[in-house]
Amino acid sequence: MKIPLVDLKSQYEEIKDEIQEAINRVLDSSAFILGEEVTKFEEEFAKFCNTKYAIGTSSGTSALHLALLSLGIGEGDEVITTPYTFTATVETIIHCGAKPVFIDINPRNYNIDVQKLEEYLKLSERSGDPDPSSPRSSGRTRPKAIVPIHLYGQSADLDPILKLAKKYNLKVIEDACQAHGAKYKGKRVGSTGDIGCFSFYPGKNLGAYGDGGMVVTNDEEIADKIRCLRDHGRREKYEHQMIGYNYRLDALQAAILRIKLKYLNEWNEKRRKNALIYNELLKGLDIITPYEEEYAKHVYHLYVVRVKGRDKVYESLRTKGILCGIHYPLPLHLQKAYRYLGYKEGDFPVAEECTREVISLPIYPELKRDQIEYIVKTLKKKLT
Repeated sequence: MKIPLVDLKSQYEEIKDEIQEAINRVLDSSAFILGEEVTKFEEEFAKFCNTKYAIGTSSGTSALHLALLSLGIGEGDEVITTPYTFTATVETIIHCGAKPVFIDINPRNYNIDVQKLEEYLKLSERSGDPDPSSPRSSGRTRPKAIVPIHLYGQSADLDPILKLAKKYNLKVIEDACQAHGAKYKGKRVGSTGDIGCFSFYPGKNLGAYGDGGMVVTNDEEIADKIRCLRDHGRREKYEHQMIGYNYRLDALQAAILRIKLKYLNEWNEKRRKNALIYNELLKGLDIITPYEEEYAKHVYHLYVVRVKGRDKVYESLRTKGILCGIHYPLPLHLQKAYRYLGYKEGDFPVAEECTREVISLPIYPELKRDQIEYIVKTLKKKLT
């Protein structure tokens, strides 16, 4: 039996006729950049997230970049996040001229450790100079924003993060690129902080047939600025209000995503059902299965387990036709690209330990029970 990590073809076959109709509609209109399809998808996605505004972008990376820019993040600012994520979260901070500051993760849910975040902010407050004009402030960086990541499809613990943000006058940008439809205390992720960012990379719970992204917010001024920045800094053709970017969502992707959005809740429930099957079948094995927090509704973009001797287990599964993933094999603070930040091995022990133990098992709405049983049977043979 061969089981892929993600099966996009099976999903496509189920909605093939609707997708083709949507593509033909765009081709017939010959309106390929922004336009009606993008506007309608933005409206529908804003309604889905229960936010006032949604602005389509060319990718999740550009969504994060525009979110930071819209808040005036730049040189001299610190943006706090974790080292346990995809590089795009941190790349965009650096592209703004700001400094990424890492906080270790909670080993139970892989999201930012709120207690460690509070400790850092207290320390930063004590060591900072309250007067920005003071010579002692020259060259200093100051916390300006927090980017909590809803990793693998489960929300970070937002209430204490928002409380800290209010206390220390920080903005909150939710990185929801892996959490389409996930909830925090009954509210869709992306709708609680100042801004929420989503990716529509093909393998995501809501994936395009190419790149795409979205920014959501309840702030009209932020929405207007992002809408302007994504389209070369203009509100009208040839009238440029600011230096902008070519970060637009194209109409073909928007039309495809409009079809797929209708199925997202159903697909997420199927992911959750498959996760429960995994959880039940994996009981008794020396393996750590995903933990769903009481405040969260996990949508299992990835089903990530932790196991000792991960690399041997990973290879054993692959030889049996089970295509797994490792998200992520090396934390960002130990990546060559970020060495200049001055972090070293041992600075974030939880993240480092997780990167040595995690395996992403296949999970998608179309995954069948007999496939899950085969995966678990193969794991049992290796672990017992």
